[in-house]
Amino acid sequence: MSVAPLSRKPRQTAYDVVIVGGAAMGSAAAWFLAANPDFSGSVLVVERDHNYTQSSTALSASCIRHQYSNPVNVKASMFGSEFIWSFRDTMDNDPEVPEIELRELGYLFLSGADTAHILRENHQVQAACGAKTVLMSPDEVAAKFPFYNLEGIDLASFNGTGEGWFDGYTMMQWLRRKAREAGVEFLDNEVVAMARDGNTVTSVTLASGEEISCGTVVNCSGPRASRTARMAGLEVPVEPRKRCLFIFDCADDLGQPMPLTIDTSGVHCRSDGQYYLTGGVPEDDCAVDNNDFDVVYDEFDEQIWPALAYRVPAFERIKMVRGWAGHYAYNTLDQNAIVGRHPEVSNFIFCNGFSGHGFQQSPAMGRGVSELITYNGFRSLDMRELGYERVVSGTPFLEKAII
Repeated sequence: MSVAPLSRKPRQTAYDVVIVGGAAMGSAAAWFLAANPDFSGSVLVVERDHNYTQSSTALSASCIRHQYSNPVNVKASMFGSEFIWSFRDTMDNDPEVPEIELRELGYLFLSGADTAHILRENHQVQAACGAKTVLMSPDEVAAKFPFYNLEGIDLASFNGTGEGWFDGYTMMQWLRRKAREAGVEFLDNEVVAMARDGNTVTSVTLASGEEISCGTVVNCSGPRASRTARMAGLEVPVEPRKRCLFIFDCADDLGQPMPLTIDTSGVHCRSDGQYYLTGGVPEDDCAVDNNDFDVVYDEFDEQIWPALAYRVPAFERIKMVRGWAGHYAYNTLDQNAIVGRHPEVSNFIFCNGFSGHGFQQSPAMGRGVSELITYNGFRSLDMRELGYERVVSGTPFLEKAII
């Protein structure tokens, strides 16, 4: 089936579902709606940055892990791995659809004595969900990965099944394409206003001037989620936080690929072809302007490199190749996803605030939003714990494995 050219003008004046944001979350929600035989409505996806030059999706490290402390997060990411493994089959075995590569080199969490109990508690949750995480002593880590300096390490957790990094951008583009083939309309435009009649959002207004009637609005606008919510007179505790990623070369060969390693310092690092990819949480971690994508190179020199050189002695001789900055959609309440209907404005659905672990969970969240719209409830994975009600009550849903 051919795909209509991307347009700035909507084909209709009313849609059953309007999705604000068409990157990983918006495209996944659109595809799951279009693929669900029980849903027969019209869907419009409005994306302001159709080339995705500033989207969190395109600028992420595209990694996936099952090592969380809450079952809903473990299961959401496990479904993400299954979705990647079976991507072509899921897309009706279309020979044009590529197999999505998942490099299962795993995540390795390193812990000192003060936090080892958290890894043990998390491991119990992960094992109960079917994740393949194993706990490792320093001697076991040294035998498997001899390039680490393990001074100060009491325990580690590792999972090489379903964890690693994947070609997420290709996956997102094909979700978008297959959704369009199934009749979902994607617009190169921007939602700039919404109208409400009591507790119902009745329409959205586009930057090009059109007012579009809607049955349901889904907020998939990433770091701009608060701006989108305020158009409907609502609040969501999400703000853009800058995260810089750096690619570097090492003069010495480690002898084997490096798993995505979470150091006790908070710095993370993994192999990236012949190079390595690294990043961390900035010391001054505050909200930034939505258009601020300046790379903070001092972060690499002053914070990241010293931690790397301590943990991997070979990294004393490295050279930065390049760096870039992206934005987390940072949930200031608890750094966890907010997914579900507003308790009063019930035709407004949130899919926001993933704080860095959204891309890997986008298949599960897209499926969940689709079920919520089609059946008025979650069927495959109960995600009510992630609902907006906790924002109203100010009750955090804490995740001990946030990085």
